[in-house]
Amino acid sequence: MSPMPLRGLAVASATAVTAVGSVVGVASGSSAQNNDAQPATDATLLADLPAGQQAQVQTASLTRQADAVAVQADASARKDAEHAARAAAARSAEAKKAAADKAAEKRAAAGDPTATFAVRSSYTVAQLKAMAAQIVGSGQFQCFSNIVDHESTWNYLAVNPSSGAYGLVQALPGSKMATVAADWQTNPATQIKWGLNYMNSAYGSPCQAWAFWQVHHAY
Repeated sequence: MSPMPLRGLAVASATAVTAVGSVVGVASGSSAQNNDAQPATDATLLADLPAGQQAQVQTASLTRQADAVAVQADASARKDAEHAARAAAARSAEAKKAAADKAAEKRAAAGDPTATFAVRSSYTVAQLKAMAAQIVGSGQFQCFSNIVDHESTWNYLAVNPSSGAYGLVQALPGSKMATVAADWQTNPATQIKWGLNYMNSAYGSPCQAWAFWQVHHAY
């Protein structure tokens, strides 16, 4: 009766041995590799293989472990890069805000009334009137308001479908208001300041512009 073959420790996980298909292929001397091989079972014993084939099995296992570590390292590196990009974007936004605040302070110090108004995504009529009252001044505000009531009903995005006149004061063309600031399409403070400048230069004051408007229904 021949002695029983030596039994080693059963390899139950993929970190100890390669897939069953790979072990079988090595043991049979086949050069083909089974890419879809299933993990080794408890019945697959590393000690059943010759020493040379055991080395191949262990090498394959170590290769898979190295690949897994590399994948984890790549994922960690991408995560770190994304975190760094978000942090850089946040710092850039803070720097831009600080620069804008500083520029607004300079404009305010120079007497620019529009510098005190933060740009919003939308405005109520009450907010627009309060802004105009501060820019125009109480003595001329009502006349200015009367014109805006008739020209745009306080819609700073108003566009005349016939002429293309734009904004609170219906500048024609609207791009004229770029002489005050480039944000004339979306910033009512820019439109109000341009309108005030226009009324002062063309008629002498908003109230004189309003007097002209009542006769001609335009200004």
